[in-house]
Amino acid sequence: MSFEIKRYTADDEAAWNDFVAHSKQGTFLFDRRYMDYHQDRFHDHSLMVYKDRRLYALLPANESDGTLWSHQGLTYGGLLTDHRATTANVCEAFISINAYLRDNGFQRVVYKSIPWIYEQLPAEEDLYALTNVCNAQLMVRHISTTLVRDHRLKFIESRRSGIRKALRNGLTVRESGDLQAFWHILDSNLEHKYGARPVHSEQELELLKSRFPSQIRLYMAYREEEALGGTLIFETPQVVHTQYISASEEGKRDGALDLLFDHLINKVYRDVPYFDFGKSSDGDGHDLNRQLIFQKEGFGGRGVCYDWYTYSINH
Repeated sequence: MSFEIKRYTADDEAAWNDFVAHSKQGTFLFDRRYMDYHQDRFHDHSLMVYKDRRLYALLPANESDGTLWSHQGLTYGGLLTDHRATTANVCEAFISINAYLRDNGFQRVVYKSIPWIYEQLPAEEDLYALTNVCNAQLMVRHISTTLVRDHRLKFIESRRSGIRKALRNGLTVRESGDLQAFWHILDSNLEHKYGARPVHSEQELELLKSRFPSQIRLYMAYREEEALGGTLIFETPQVVHTQYISASEEGKRDGALDLLFDHLINKVYRDVPYFDFGKSSDGDGHDLNRQLIFQKEGFGGRGVCYDWYTYSINH
């Protein structure tokens, strides 16, 4: 078998996007129209893996100070493969990737694996190759909270109480196009609690939503026409992911998010296999936000890990 490693260029966009669309674990986050919106922040060094001159795999990545990173602009981003990928071939592909990295002066790799909930077919050949070919070590482990369609757990009483309170206060939930109102709530919350700003600017969210109107959706809780809270949803083939969640002080007091997620989980997305609330750990994963994960687990979610691995390129 013969593997060839090629660095991605803009001329490859159509081939890249087509492969993502047919891969076992691809989502629109790997579409170049998403990946490249912040290309000024990262020095892209994505790789395309060819086997016998046919595209076999993709590795979304950027370079920084001698390290190849699974793309730092993405939450996850390991090797993308299709149904043809086998364990032996993926191991050989990593040998070829590492030879390419060695030849191009890289010292280290940081690899963010794709959580299993995004796999439309089993796709953990890369994890086997990481430990058995690359001698990789676990570097970071984050914890997310995910609901499974076929094993729904009851909401805890505090979440049900919040729903009742929201209904008593006349709150309603609907899909919204008012990103500005949502971003203002989000930005105010982050600034007040953490002295931070959202990862995406309002303009970036508007741009991404215009590029992916069917995959990026905004749902808001209202009292009449006043926005009290909302969540920005990323829809992928079998996972609904809450990219951002935020409520105003009034919304928190009146159960806006409880009503919102009851509507999304039990009505809008009741037939989606996985509803993922995203991670509740910060930094290198050791800093668990217990209040945040308690809220998510109160809707019936349980733990899914988002793992990072690292290994050295031997010269």
